[in-house]
Amino acid sequence: MALNTQNVVLKISAGQPRQIPSDPIPQVAFSGRSNVGKSSLINTLLGRKSLARVSSAPGKTITINFYEVDKKLFLVDLPGYGFAKRTLEDKKQWSALTDGYFTSNKNIDRLELVIQLIDSRIGPTKDDEMMLDYLAAAELPFVVVATKTDKLNATEKKKNLEAIAAHPLVKGAPVIPFSALKGEGKEELWKTIFRHTKI
Repeated sequence: MALNTQNVVLKISAGQPRQIPSDPIPQVAFSGRSNVGKSSLINTLLGRKSLARVSSAPGKTITINFYEVDKKLFLVDLPGYGFAKRTLEDKKQWSALTDGYFTSNKNIDRLELVIQLIDSRIGPTKDDEMMLDYLAAAELPFVVVATKTDKLNATEKKKNLEAIAAHPLVKGAPVIPFSALKGEGKEELWKTIFRHTKI
């Protein structure tokens, strides 16, 4: 592996698009609804327990977290969406910040991949569909990670993964089953990241 995943720092928690770092290294962004397991996935990928903080109140933090891995890669944790208890003001802030990442990011050409997380138990929500639609319209490369597969039995897992893969907005994109608890999908996801970033 040409990447030391132990050499990782939280470069910045950006609360405004102007704070997005300008370092010219590849970016891989993680998108998904609140409580879908983004923090757990990032911690699993990096072999850490609490580098990415798992919020006690889903949707509470509205920042974009840039994790710099070995000074060669940014893992970009976008704020979770679709949390019903958010105020209108919070939702506006989320929208402006996330939109700013895609439209005001000085290094958007270094965004090599978006990892779209979908809860394997429930499939794409309306919010997920809006995000998938945006990624397709913007012609951004993406893969789908189906999280929390350990909470399904073998029959449910097969059926749900097939349903996600067959969704019109997913069709053609890779679907990677993932479990932070069991580590399922970690190796495949890293291979996908390396393939897109050419690290």
